[in-house]
Amino acid sequence: MSETSRRNFLAAAGAGTVAVGTVAVTSEAADASARMRPDAAKAAVVAYVKNHRSDELRLMVGEREVVVHDRDLVTRILNAAGGE
Repeated sequence: MSETSRRNFLAAAGAGTVAVGTVAVTSEAADASARMRPDAAKAAVVAYVKNHRSDELRLMVGEREVVVHDRDLVTRILNAAGGE
């Protein structure tokens, strides 16, 4: 994702996307098996699922973009987000 399109995405998504990420992180934090690693992100993280049928999750962390392929994580984020 180019820097320009990422900025456009973040501007358009606003607080709604951050709220989804917060819900997902809060739900995971309640899980006793979740442990914070020393190299975990220390900045705000925005999760972007382009296609709800795929296993791809894009994480925007500061100036970086990380692509993760994890169907279970995508499913948990979509379930936490609820809606349509």
